[in-house]
Amino acid sequence: MPILPKGHPKLLNAWAFYDWANSVYSLVIASAVFPIFYNKLFENRHNLYIEFFGYNFKNSALISFVTAAAFLCVAVFSPLLSGIADYMGNKKIFMRIFNYIGALSCIGLYMFDLNNIGLGLTFYFFGLIGFWGSLVFYNSYLPDIAFPEQQDKVSAKGYSLGYIGSVLLLIINLAMIMKPTFFNISGTPGEASMKAMRYSFMTVGVWWIVFSKYTYFYLPKGNSNKEKVNFLVIFNGFRELKKVWKILQSEIPLKRYLLSFFVFSMAVQTVMLIATYFGAQEIQWKDAEQSQIGLITCILLIQLIAILGAFLTSRASAKFGNINVLIFLNAFWLLLCGFAYFITTPNDFYIMASLVGLVMGGIQSLGRSTYSKFLPKTEDTTSFFSFYDVAEKVGIVIGMMVYGLIDQITGSPRFAIVFLGVFFLAGLLLLLRIPKKVLS
Repeated sequence: MPILPKGHPKLLNAWAFYDWANSVYSLVIASAVFPIFYNKLFENRHNLYIEFFGYNFKNSALISFVTAAAFLCVAVFSPLLSGIADYMGNKKIFMRIFNYIGALSCIGLYMFDLNNIGLGLTFYFFGLIGFWGSLVFYNSYLPDIAFPEQQDKVSAKGYSLGYIGSVLLLIINLAMIMKPTFFNISGTPGEASMKAMRYSFMTVGVWWIVFSKYTYFYLPKGNSNKEKVNFLVIFNGFRELKKVWKILQSEIPLKRYLLSFFVFSMAVQTVMLIATYFGAQEIQWKDAEQSQIGLITCILLIQLIAILGAFLTSRASAKFGNINVLIFLNAFWLLLCGFAYFITTPNDFYIMASLVGLVMGGIQSLGRSTYSKFLPKTEDTTSFFSFYDVAEKVGIVIGMMVYGLIDQITGSPRFAIVFLGVFFLAGLLLLLRIPKKVLS
């Protein structure tokens, strides 16, 4: 394995390329094919409710609660693992372990069935843990491999590569789903389509494993500490979080930014995770076929436009400053949440998808790189990014629980979407408290 200096183009490209490898999970599993597959399972039984652990859950509320549980586990265990990884000086191996847990779980989703709902949700649960767990270590590499003036650009490049790679695989999966006979997938049209979706889950796992190898070839192991792990080290991650919290008390701009990020990221990630479930249930599609094609078309629109959005956001941040651009993005998201309450037709949903795509990639990539710029000078980047990731995950737990509870109680997610707009408003107001010249 070549040892490349910080800022080397090959190192930056290898880091960004992990987005190409793992973003197929966030698109195919989290956003597009799996939500459609999941809704179709319930569509075939003409009942959106199912008994699970003795309780009667609405399907979209149940998947929200399972998602929240997975994020809660990541939030609790990632500090333990990041502390051990920092101590051992080999965070790459932990990133790879989570990578394989997630990828193999995607392959296991082939067996998802309502007759064995526990097993299927277990694979879904561990797929989430694998994806988000690996990101804890992936994100922490950014200040290690890139200089501050490179971080906005390489972060945006990562998201752009992720969108391109995931769209490419989704197009292949879409061809399988719409024309299963061309791929020698047997069965009635409905059965063959569902089987093609199951195969698409397997392609995600294989893609993720294969393409991540390029990233691991160039990424450094971590810091130079090679001491063995002992019992005290196991809880070192929480001690590191406590240390970061103490540092935040004197790093006021960083503390204020992290609070605003916690709030607006909560809403962004929740919208991304529930968008397809919302579209499947709340939009008045002509028939099941139009629903399937329409939902995947909307997801493709979001991904393709997000490439442009990430690029434009990077350019805008260089001209107007990170904080000003984030304030604008939060205001735009707030308006989108209000608009979402009223949409009912497919055309409305297409317009909404296009607008979401324009600001989705931008707020994600800029959120990550802005945090990196706020960090004080330190070699202990994993602890700071562990704190960042814990904040993000706890926010998602809250967002998904709020969405699930409102959906379960009211039977409709529309009020939940409007409630998410409150988080964007709060994020905007918190960003206004950060001095504009801090990053100049």
